[in-house]
Amino acid sequence: TGATLAQALVGAPPLDAAGLIHGRVTRYLGVGGMLVGGLWSLFKMRSSLFSGVTAGLAAYKRMREGGADSVPRTERDMPMNIILILIALSVIPLFFLFWHFTGSVGISAAMAVLMVIAGFLFSAVSAYMAGLVGSSNNPISGITISTILVASLLLLAMGIGGKAGPVAAVLIGAVVCCAAAIGGDNLQDLKCGQLVGSTPWKQQTMQILGVIVAAFTVGPVLNLLHDAYTIGSKALPVPQANLMATVSKGVFAGGLPWTIIGIGAAIAAVVITIDVMLEKTKASFRIPVMAFAVGVYLPFDLNVPIFLGGVMAWLVNRTLDKTNASPARRSQVERNGFLVAAGFITGESLMGIGIAVPVAIKESAYAMAPFGAEYETFKLPGLIFVASVMVLLYVLSLRRDQTPPTHTPPADLPETRGP
Repeated sequence: TGATLAQALVGAPPLDAAGLIHGRVTRYLGVGGMLVGGLWSLFKMRSSLFSGVTAGLAAYKRMREGGADSVPRTERDMPMNIILILIALSVIPLFFLFWHFTGSVGISAAMAVLMVIAGFLFSAVSAYMAGLVGSSNNPISGITISTILVASLLLLAMGIGGKAGPVAAVLIGAVVCCAAAIGGDNLQDLKCGQLVGSTPWKQQTMQILGVIVAAFTVGPVLNLLHDAYTIGSKALPVPQANLMATVSKGVFAGGLPWTIIGIGAAIAAVVITIDVMLEKTKASFRIPVMAFAVGVYLPFDLNVPIFLGGVMAWLVNRTLDKTNASPARRSQVERNGFLVAAGFITGESLMGIGIAVPVAIKESAYAMAPFGAEYETFKLPGLIFVASVMVLLYVLSLRRDQTPPTHTPPADLPETRGP
């Protein structure tokens, strides 16, 4: 309640107070906003989703009738019949997994149907968000929470409750979470492939193999992180997982802040209205509702780097405007910026896993701390480091390539026969 939150904020440090407000209010505002934003995104993408499925079926029909040469190499996707077979094969083990946890064939069947529908729809939303803010900023936890909320309500409406209800909803959310994360990442891979003239069906085949390999490698990595930091501890608090469990239990047992979620949904509706008006007036800027809702949902420590990245992009564009840069130069700078930012993100992720190795061996979170656990952290060096990274991003983005690309790869490159 408001009184409880006010009491918790009394005497709290500013950063802790911000965390409390986010955990109890703004995060749920973001959940409501993402629910409405996700539905709006699906509504706007309805034609694209339908045309994408029909185009895949039409391409498969053309290939059956006219052979592989009837479809351009750069538009040759994996045949739709193979995709449907793979979906069916993946649903079978998931059904038995659901059955193992719930002990009910009926609940497991309902979960399998909900999983396929929700996975398809939210993967589309995730792919849209990956194109909007990048896969690294894709609100997977928000999408998962929205899925768990919708799945919980549907399961409750079907009379499924008790102990099996929350478990079933979380399992559906887990599957959709994986589907949405992979969907957003695959979109970026396929877009990169389109830019360099790759063959889609070959990319899609390797993406499937990549998922299989990841299934055998993610587990050991998570075990390593758990041994090093203990998942759920202060070092790895997993607040999203706690929120997902809270949402699932809250639907079946009560206690969710529906008023706050409803306010977030109403705010999202207002943002959609404003964005539509901006679109009709051909304004120079827009307010995408999902980007707005993600900004409300994400915590301050994630919003700050996104904001700083936006500031750097503005500074780079301002420099290009002052120098009257050509479209080719702007494209080069944009490509440089994406590569540098992606390198920062990848390097940070790899270092996080690498540092976990000595931490797990020494069984101390401060294994890599040069002065031990009691050494007071200096804020100034951290600030200098962040500023240096921003300057480096600015300089490397504006760097001129020695051999810039002069043409688009042809679409008629020789290749081996495929689907």
